[in-house]
Amino acid sequence: MKDKTMNRWSTYEPFYIEFNGYKIADIVITSHALSRWDERVGSGNGGVEQICSFMWDALKHGSIQPYYENEKDVYLVNQDIVTVVEFLSMENETDIAGNPLHKMIVVTFLGKLSQDIQLRDLKAYYSWLRHSRRMALLKHGRKRR
Repeated sequence: MKDKTMNRWSTYEPFYIEFNGYKIADIVITSHALSRWDERVGSGNGGVEQICSFMWDALKHGSIQPYYENEKDVYLVNQDIVTVVEFLSMENETDIAGNPLHKMIVVTFLGKLSQDIQLRDLKAYYSWLRHSRRMALLKHGRKRR
């Protein structure tokens, strides 16, 4: 993302964006995030370039915010899309002052709050999911004995 040119001749976007204590210079979309984007978020425009430019624009405009105050991996994009993100320091990449730059790895897209009501409380949703899976495993375990 740091070499992305702007519409005007001979101008470039800033090569990093400060977000949540990180200086993000690159965005990486995992294959899982790409498939989840197509299933749960996107409407036919699901290429890696489109998702990266969407996330980069959201970072530039400040429309990405933490889902919970203490959590550093679940974020809300445009008040609607819930995503899981990791940050890694980039090797041999620094800003002008010598501070390390980071890459933002989009692990997955959980969906839209406007479409999936269960995403409004992620902790309760995941505890319910763990409980239902555990009960299913116990149920199948009883059948085999």
